[in-house]
Amino acid sequence: MIELNLIHEYLKSHLSHKRYVHSINVADIAESLAHHYGVDEYKAKLAGLVHDCSKEERYEDLVYYARNCGFEVDEESYSIPEIIHGPGSVYIARTLFGIDDNEILSSIRYHVTGRKSMTLMEKIIFIADYIEPSRKFEGIDKVRALAYEDIDKALLFAFDLTIIYIIDRRGLLHHDTVNARNFLIYNSTQL
Repeated sequence: MIELNLIHEYLKSHLSHKRYVHSINVADIAESLAHHYGVDEYKAKLAGLVHDCSKEERYEDLVYYARNCGFEVDEESYSIPEIIHGPGSVYIARTLFGIDDNEILSSIRYHVTGRKSMTLMEKIIFIADYIEPSRKFEGIDKVRALAYEDIDKALLFAFDLTIIYIIDRRGLLHHDTVNARNFLIYNSTQL
């Protein structure tokens, strides 16, 4: 069993108070969603807790972490500093916390962008991060409601909001987000 007290101490010393509270909130929402959808609540809570553990590290360190996280990280990701902490957090989760469960690690890896063919755990961590209580923006209440009705509908709406936000700011849009959105639409007649 992973020592949660050590993780909390690490997060307190490596994250701002605001980011630490965010991580606790995501862990709680992830646990709630996991219960709702019948998946492992402990794994969801653990993934939610550590999903941002590298978020406030220096970019140079994040690049090193991402290159050594055990997941493929494309060059496009290094051009979008806001997303490189996904694989960076996998590296810390694996090397410092001893987390070796691929379901947990992949949900941490893809919590920023999503991806084609997301697992239910990946969807839960993505949505938990998106809807945690400190988030405030137009459309968030709809995503929160959808999260407990139909997680795929919640994801699609979240992807739409994210894509619009990035386009409005003329930012780089990662292909994993586009592929995740398109996969949901292509594979469901109920969305």
